[in-house]
Amino acid sequence: MANVAVYNMEGKEVGSLELNDAVFGVEVNEHLVHMAVLQQLANNRQGTQKAKTRSEVRGGGRKPWRQKGTGHARQGSTRAPQWTHGGVVFAPVPRDYSVKMNRKERLAALKSALTAKVQDNKLIVVDDLKFEAIKTKDMQNVLNNLKAEKALVVTPAVDQNVVLSARNIPEVQTATVNTINVYDVMKHKTLVLTKDAVASIEEVYA
Repeated sequence: MANVAVYNMEGKEVGSLELNDAVFGVEVNEHLVHMAVLQQLANNRQGTQKAKTRSEVRGGGRKPWRQKGTGHARQGSTRAPQWTHGGVVFAPVPRDYSVKMNRKERLAALKSALTAKVQDNKLIVVDDLKFEAIKTKDMQNVLNNLKAEKALVVTPAVDQNVVLSARNIPEVQTATVNTINVYDVMKHKTLVLTKDAVASIEEVYA
């Protein structure tokens, strides 16, 4: 079992915590992590782009001039792609970009991402994270004390004081145990978990 130090909000070590190898000590499967990131980015796409082909643009039914004898190049419609106000050649149409990934694969990918953070010493455990008021400066001070940059801060449940205090700090994001995902874990340099969040993750995902 991996052993990590537990810090308080002042950045002082106050103990240690043994992490469950079923979640934080698995064999890292880079391929599954890659698939999970691709899936999430693909599923975020709206796929609502649309443009009109020559058959969909209004007008252009009449041949603009006769075939021969005018000196102009022959034309069959004013809505052909080479005309201003003409249609688009291979116009995009609405489509579904979503990618399917099995539940067990998604779970294995998340465990791999969490294990990778432990192996890289980029996982920081805090004994508690509580603010009396919404204050960005307080959150920034805590992150500075923990030497956490580009951090993903995970709490067991939604804490508005934590969420709103971190919201305005660039490259810092908050999440709960239920909303963490492979993309966010991999995108951020440091993963900051509260002790309760670690317990919840081990309970849910082990």
